[in-house]
Amino acid sequence: MKTKSSAHYQREFRRRLRDLGLVKKEVWILPENAGYLAEYEKLLRHKPSEQHQAQHQRDLISKKGEVYVSEMKRWTTSSLYEALQENPLFDGEQASVELIDGVEPAIHIIMHEFGDLPLFLIVMGDQIIVDAVLWPVQDVANLGEFNDTVLRTHKYFPLSTISLDTLPNGKDYYQMFGALSAMSILPNVIFEIEVLASNVIQATEAYGHLLKNPVSASI
Repeated sequence: MKTKSSAHYQREFRRRLRDLGLVKKEVWILPENAGYLAEYEKLLRHKPSEQHQAQHQRDLISKKGEVYVSEMKRWTTSSLYEALQENPLFDGEQASVELIDGVEPAIHIIMHEFGDLPLFLIVMGDQIIVDAVLWPVQDVANLGEFNDTVLRTHKYFPLSTISLDTLPNGKDYYQMFGALSAMSILPNVIFEIEVLASNVIQATEAYGHLLKNPVSASI
């Protein structure tokens, strides 16, 4: 099956937002405040009458996190999958999750509110890794220019890094990933997943013009 690039999911993401009646507003902030902006953006996608309920759900998640602090449990891929199934993010239409069994099991996450963007999560020793495919190397117009631009600017995507990896099909792809401790509380894992999905969309906007078939920021 052909691996879809992040441009496809960006288009689907924008289409879904438009269908919900949302509009895009550009803001200028300090890079270190990007995480706060992502949280407020999600809150402001609700109608004023619904915002209190949405904030209440976040407060409940935060309180549940206090339990995990006291337990300080080390996640495995399987135990984390079981916990994610019970999280409100996967209760409705926002996202879905499945466990892919194997020698090294992985968690396959579909972020429906981000145009069905696929993410993969795996626990490796002391780390939890969450990643997503951006696009294949062959789609880049000028590798030198692209790599230089990414190295100078990827720090503006909070909690995420861009890497170059060879996938099982033998081809090289640019991927975006986030990493955190295998002893992280569940709310932090959820936040990492949501931030990575948002960053993939933003990276497509930031670097799409460097592809052989440029991706328009207005898609």
